[in-house]
Amino acid sequence: MLRNEWIKRSLVVWLGLVVCSLTACSIEQVNAKSSKKSADFLKADKQDIQHWREMKFGLFIHWGPVSLKGTEIGWSRGGERRGRTGRGSIPVEIYDNLYKQFNPVKFDADEWVQIAKDAGMKYLVFTSKHHDGFSMFDSQLTDYKITNSPFKRDVVKELADACHKAGLKLGYYYSPPDWYHPDYRTENHPRYIRFLHGQLREICTNYGKIDIIWFDGLGGKAEDWDSENLFRMIRRLQPHVIINNRAGLPADHDTPEQRVGKFQNDRPWETCMTICRQWAWKPNDQMKSLKQCIDTLVRVVGGDGNLLFNVGPMPDGLIEPRQVTRLKEMGSWLKKYGQSIYATRGGPFKPGNWGASTYKGNTIYIHVLNWHEDTLTLPPIPKKIIASSVMTGGAASIRQTEQAIEISVPKTYRKELDTIIVLQLDSPASEISPRALLSGSLTAEKKAKASNTFQKNAAYGPAKAVDDDPATRWATDSGTKQVWLEVDLGKPTAFNRVKISEAYDRVKEFELQYRNSNRWKTFVSGTKIGLDYSKQFEPVTARYVRLNILKATEGPTIWEFQLFAPKK
Repeated sequence: MLRNEWIKRSLVVWLGLVVCSLTACSIEQVNAKSSKKSADFLKADKQDIQHWREMKFGLFIHWGPVSLKGTEIGWSRGGERRGRTGRGSIPVEIYDNLYKQFNPVKFDADEWVQIAKDAGMKYLVFTSKHHDGFSMFDSQLTDYKITNSPFKRDVVKELADACHKAGLKLGYYYSPPDWYHPDYRTENHPRYIRFLHGQLREICTNYGKIDIIWFDGLGGKAEDWDSENLFRMIRRLQPHVIINNRAGLPADHDTPEQRVGKFQNDRPWETCMTICRQWAWKPNDQMKSLKQCIDTLVRVVGGDGNLLFNVGPMPDGLIEPRQVTRLKEMGSWLKKYGQSIYATRGGPFKPGNWGASTYKGNTIYIHVLNWHEDTLTLPPIPKKIIASSVMTGGAASIRQTEQAIEISVPKTYRKELDTIIVLQLDSPASEISPRALLSGSLTAEKKAKASNTFQKNAAYGPAKAVDDDPATRWATDSGTKQVWLEVDLGKPTAFNRVKISEAYDRVKEFELQYRNSNRWKTFVSGTKIGLDYSKQFEPVTARYVRLNILKATEGPTIWEFQLFAPKK
């Protein structure tokens, strides 16, 4: 960077901080005025968290000048990533000047808000600043902002006005890391912290009521951002705000990314996931089917979480029409069956390959996403089922015993997206402790090993593919084309059926093999696995079994690898 540009940028930041100081908005003054104890600022009020949990479904929007290139926001910037390794594909001198060409004349905040409402979403979270440091609002602390682009308008303000007018709850994503700012993670980092706090002060002061602040701290610690003082200021300015767990503090909720979170009903959580593959807009990006979208929503809510579903608008400001169509399809489904989603809790049956359940009051909603057998057998509950119906149409046969609950629905009434059976109990479902439907898989909790694991991280190790938990996965490093997963069944065991659940459809050729001596023998082969692969074959007896992936587009990921014994 040229010296005069560096000086100019630092001067703009310094002047902005002086302005905020003169307007009596400093953190120290906020601390002095507040009568609350410090710990009170670390958590939101219970009723605010409850209201957020009841909304269940929100729209995430990643957008900025990078949409002109169709590459990933922040991560495609080629400059130094202080605090991280690697560089993006776009040279920094090009990336940092994209805003000079950014003129999204078709941007319409009211239209975006209406798209969210048509999708059945109850809140919206927008990227006010990503890791690339570009501010999508009229910050007085930087000249690297949307109001200095040819567009000149404050996108954050227009979205705030549109959400408030339409009654849609409003949130802003803000990245504490900033690879553009000259002081970030240098000897002048304390000056960057003042800049960070100053920008959050602007957001929390200038745009009316804000319901959510969504940080993305890339593993930073609380002291990296002076988070306790930051939280104190935010909650002083926005008393009812919900804050996520990515600023070095646990805050109000967890944020599993690009995966359905595990069943968790003792702490709020929210899956953030893209409708396509990339967070920012990418031409011809692979988009999720309606079935995948509904599956994701149901499994998240059935796990007792919220879903924050992301779109990336195009350079002209429009959300891609095919993405709008998909969101409207989800909205149409929710208009019919939203009663089983909104304001419910996950359980009492934990999600499985079959589907998930939700409940409210004395009512349980059984969401059958996949009928593997003609009868769904669920664990017993200490409540009496006094009535049942099928919300999606038709009738169900329900048999309750002390050993199980058996549910059958004629094939003509089973829906491709989701068959919803409603069970009315004689007392509240909340009194039932969560219980899992055991799959009966021979691989469950058996020893497993693999030729590759993502960053050698045990959280993505081979054991996750055989733990009977559809929310965990075995993952491999990006660029992995060939890889194997081996399971030790403990002793020679007969099996004649396999189920595999794969994320992202990356596998293009695979084989299943068994070994009884030193030789591997193939008994099944194929070209595609997908989310719900199932195949029956002539019985095989073996102790060691291997999923051998011969070809993949990039690092394969397997949710579950299951084998089943022949039926007696």
